[in-house]
Amino acid sequence: MSPRSPSPTPDLRQRILDAAERLIETEGLAALSMREVARRSGVTHQAPYHHFADREAILAELVVRGFDELASRLARANDLSPAVGRMEAGIASGLAYVGYAIDHPGVFRVMFRPELCDVTRYPQAQQAGTSAYAELERLVAGIHGPALVASLSMVYWSQVHGLACLIVDGPVGEQLPDADERRAFARSVLEPFARQMLATPPQG
Repeated sequence: MSPRSPSPTPDLRQRILDAAERLIETEGLAALSMREVARRSGVTHQAPYHHFADREAILAELVVRGFDELASRLARANDLSPAVGRMEAGIASGLAYVGYAIDHPGVFRVMFRPELCDVTRYPQAQQAGTSAYAELERLVAGIHGPALVASLSMVYWSQVHGLACLIVDGPVGEQLPDADERRAFARSVLEPFARQMLATPPQG
């Protein structure tokens, strides 16, 4: 009688995800494969299939991770508002968003690329994205009042997402390879943006 294969464990699942994230961050998305993730996790090449149907399923879980962490960073920035005021809270929120992209550029790219991971096929990933956006809406409501949430949330998102992309994949990142320099640059952009946005009086 041949020995039974060990049943999949939650620990193995996390090891696979951790290996996949390290692979994306260090070598790029093109390096990600089920076989390579298995090798780096120290398991047989079939082991990842006990937890993930395919490569996209791994990416979907990394998207969930990414949005969950982004939402947590945005929530912490929002919670600062009573102590530091609307302007500093707005800057902190922008830095939280851009900071996530600086810290996790590989996963950040996947989070917003449906051709790489179609989140409409993964409800948990969709929900994680919705939760992160809800923190952006909470920021806008706190700064401008509920009446302007729908329109101004997109303005804020466009600003921080565009800035993040310029830093991670654009000319800004080429000029500023150091993470601390990138954060300082982000703040220098976000401060005048916040001042301009605060010229819009609260409504609602």
